[in-house]
Amino acid sequence: MAETARSEAVSAEALPEGTDVSRDGRPRELTLVEAINDCFHVELERDDSVMVMGEDVGRAGGVFRATAGLRDRFGADRCVDTPLAEAGIIGTAIGLCMAGFRPVCEMQYDAFSYPSLDQLITHVGRYRWRTGGRMEFPLTVRMPYGGGVRAPELHDDSPEAYYAHTPGVKVAIPSTPADAKGLLAAAIREPDPVVVLEPKLHYRTMRGDVPEGEHVVPLGKARVARGGSDVTLVGYGSMVPLAEQAADALAGEASVEVLDVRTLKPLDEEALLVSAAKTGRVVIVQEAPRTCGYAAELAAILAEKAILDLRGPVLRVTGYDVPYPYWQIEDAYMPSVERVAAAVRRLLDF
Repeated sequence: MAETARSEAVSAEALPEGTDVSRDGRPRELTLVEAINDCFHVELERDDSVMVMGEDVGRAGGVFRATAGLRDRFGADRCVDTPLAEAGIIGTAIGLCMAGFRPVCEMQYDAFSYPSLDQLITHVGRYRWRTGGRMEFPLTVRMPYGGGVRAPELHDDSPEAYYAHTPGVKVAIPSTPADAKGLLAAAIREPDPVVVLEPKLHYRTMRGDVPEGEHVVPLGKARVARGGSDVTLVGYGSMVPLAEQAADALAGEASVEVLDVRTLKPLDEEALLVSAAKTGRVVIVQEAPRTCGYAAELAAILAEKAILDLRGPVLRVTGYDVPYPYWQIEDAYMPSVERVAAAVRRLLDF
């Protein structure tokens, strides 16, 4: 777009460390949900095959306003209000992919996505294999996930392991506004299906620099959010800011590195192993229940490939193996700075 194709784009040297620079523009400070909305406006303008569909995404602009303005700008055929039927949303998107579209489906809340698992597991993840590689399947499924917002039951789950366990499906989880825009853009342009989980806790509680215009963060590339030498905290989504807070709390005791996984599948194993070799100690933080969570996969990789670099066991700080509790006690369920710091101290004393 002419209004965003700015010739005065700043150089990488002028930006804060870690800022991704788009080809077209300079960074602005946006909330996480504003960055997602910005991505939609850019991608729908760039590619006529991209469309958005879901419950209340059109006239209402989405319950979190992530799709605000899309229906007015691009029309009801490209920002489609659907019935309250998640399996039907994904089933319709399957046909749209076959017809040459790039649908982006919104699941209104994390746990509302479970009725769509049948379509995702039995169809979406298998079509490239089923067609012998002849058919691409450019479907993006995005949803808010996680707790901390005092929501009722079935509004706070962290279902990333279900999707990461599904062959043929990629999974990305941003932790910053810039990555929220860049990873969603990468998912939309990807020829394979991608599930993007967005930390609803930080939709409006986090602001950061976001490049104007086209901005893509490659899938499968982790980010060192903070350098350190004594211990590595590994997280994704809302657990990355928490890990940084824990690093601040431990500043007088240890030099803490924070690794943001960004993409659960494909995973940047090299970044994980490099950080483990650098510090020799790893604590993994996830909000989801403990058993068979994604942290267990990361721990297994470290046990298999980094055992000689480690100075102690790989520890996990996680949610508990219970349904997400009602808001009165959700603080006891969520990983906290205190729990993360305690795990780091235990590892340092090993």
